[in-house]
Amino acid sequence: MTTETLIQAIGYFSTVLILISFLMTSVVKLRLLNLAGSVIFVVFAFLTGSYPTAIMNIGLCLINIYFLIRLWRSKRLTLMLPIETDNAYLREFVKLYREDISRYFPDFDPAAPQADTAYFVYYDMNPVGLCMGRRRPDGSLELCLDYTTPQYRDASVGRFLYPHLLGEAGFTALEFPKASEQHAAYLRKVGFRQQGGGWRLEP
Repeated sequence: MTTETLIQAIGYFSTVLILISFLMTSVVKLRLLNLAGSVIFVVFAFLTGSYPTAIMNIGLCLINIYFLIRLWRSKRLTLMLPIETDNAYLREFVKLYREDISRYFPDFDPAAPQADTAYFVYYDMNPVGLCMGRRRPDGSLELCLDYTTPQYRDASVGRFLYPHLLGEAGFTALEFPKASEQHAAYLRKVGFRQQGGGWRLEP
């Protein structure tokens, strides 16, 4: 392979990465792939002497880094608010994401969720997550739904939500009576412990 061919391959590869990034549903994956493509494009631009292209992609790198840091330090932009379980907006949110919800919570029935408690999680005042459950006499919360929209699924919404439920919301513990294989892997990652057939998180 000649040097010129290798340089062209670098340019094509960076272009493909940037194009693929726009197909990502996750905001984090989009930014990471776009950043990787832009970094490689900077190398390509310098190798070909295209300095305006290099400057533009350096700018894109800085923009992607800024928004990734903003996502990873998102506590001041993230808010949890209670909502009535029969709220019209909540019903429309569940309807909009019904197919995706069923992948992770196959037993969740939006027509009869058997929940008396619900919280929305907002990022930058945009609803990105919904938590629903039933209060138990011992002060714990039996969860039937803890859903995050695909765009923010990699933004650690659960790491924000669970401490707030166990803190300011005042629940003594959080418990999922059962969880799908995909959801169980996530619960284990954020600190839940398997207990009997379910999963439990305590302060």
